[in-house]
Amino acid sequence: MDLTENILSLLIWLPIAGGAGVLFIGDAGDSTTRRAGQMRWMALGVSVLTFLVSIPLYTQFDTTTAAMQFVERAWWIGALNVEYYLGVDGISAPLILLTTFITPLVIIAGWDSIKVRPAQYFAAFLILEGLMVGVFSALDGILFYVLWEAILVPMFLNIGIGGGERRIYATIKFVLYTVLGSVLMLVAFIYLYNKTGNFNFFDFMDEPLTLREQQFIFIAFLLAFAVKVPMWPVHTWLPDAHVEAPTGGSVILAAIMLKMGGYGFVRLSLPMLPDGSEFFAGMMIGLSLIAVVYIGFVALMQKDMKKLIAYSSIAHMGFVTLGFFLLWSTMGGTGAELGMTGGMVQMISHGLVSGAMFLCVGVLYDRVHSRMIADYGGVANTMPKFAAFMVLFAMANAGLPGTSGFVGEFMVIIASFKANFWFAFLAATTLILGAAYTLWMVKRVVYGEVANQHVAELTDLEGREFLVLGILAIAVLLVGLWPAPLVDMMSVTVRELLEHVAQSKLAGA
Repeated sequence: MDLTENILSLLIWLPIAGGAGVLFIGDAGDSTTRRAGQMRWMALGVSVLTFLVSIPLYTQFDTTTAAMQFVERAWWIGALNVEYYLGVDGISAPLILLTTFITPLVIIAGWDSIKVRPAQYFAAFLILEGLMVGVFSALDGILFYVLWEAILVPMFLNIGIGGGERRIYATIKFVLYTVLGSVLMLVAFIYLYNKTGNFNFFDFMDEPLTLREQQFIFIAFLLAFAVKVPMWPVHTWLPDAHVEAPTGGSVILAAIMLKMGGYGFVRLSLPMLPDGSEFFAGMMIGLSLIAVVYIGFVALMQKDMKKLIAYSSIAHMGFVTLGFFLLWSTMGGTGAELGMTGGMVQMISHGLVSGAMFLCVGVLYDRVHSRMIADYGGVANTMPKFAAFMVLFAMANAGLPGTSGFVGEFMVIIASFKANFWFAFLAATTLILGAAYTLWMVKRVVYGEVANQHVAELTDLEGREFLVLGILAIAVLLVGLWPAPLVDMMSVTVRELLEHVAQSKLAGA
């Protein structure tokens, strides 16, 4: 049997079944029992196996075509023409590989630190992994919507079980924001279904629509995806969710879940609504630049490390949406492709860097039980290995050449320069602001004299923590020094998308 025939289904259902198995084993209410140990090993085994199964998505990926690969089709709800329709291209395959790569690291990172209901914690991550792979590979509107909404459940449990004091407030805010946005997406899908007779994304793309229709559907999609990215001004749930979530929850939230919003724009808004997207492009560029500049200043003011990194995520994701919507300002030149590819590379890079930054905060939190910058100082004296990793990831977060953080940002800045000098000027300010808030945090946390007793008693990285941060450090440097494999995977799909978007879809055009 050729596994690649059903590789996407396997990547969705294997971690979900593994999550159910972890719940079945349980932890007997105590994280130190033998059952809890078996459960942890099972969670790790399933997540590593899922990563190994996902490798053919890279090794057998055909970079010469923009067509969907590894396609699976079957009827799901025949009466409504709803299909179980999966496939990947150069845009979704890297995001699935990022998901399967990050999940085992998150499970290793939470190995000993999760004391309350660890079985539910690990099971939630595995189920979340399967659902996220499903979102990135679904090509049917209803399947996409069901998986998109289902993600809320494990994430809700994650923050709600393992979170901080205000976790209930943070989870309810997160769910309400997301659901309100997604309901409108469902309405848009049903409208398109009434036009086409099915929920197939490709039929949606081919359906001619008036400008008014495209504008309304674009706004419906925008509300769903802007909340996920999150774009300014619907970003306020993110810092709350990050601060309250356990370390693993923050990593998954930053590394993968925010990418679903960016992915939604590329998969749905741009190809299905090219004229509507063009109409709102100026507004999207404006909102992205506000996120990049304003949120950078907000990050400078933070006293909590997690909040600072959360605001940094919003600023970095502003780069992604900026790259995507520069398209019409640079149409016909190389700028459009640069902006789109830069936005995609930035998504992958941000997944690695922000995930690593949150893990660094988690390492400190496990020892001192504080996220406040003021409670640290001189960490490099007692934790030299940790300090080296933290400085590397901070540099990547600031966009240092040679790290993954530089590649995407550089491409988007060049693309914005081709569109408008002021776009480029404002976008480039983030490099200064990003360096300012990131290095300011590093200076106060890592360097200087040992500020208090807690820091003096710190012990350096354990083998498990070193392994996780080491793997992420290699990935950040690899993408930074050699981005070609990633860019090559995307380039044909991006070109095809740009050609598609350049064609008007106005009814009668």
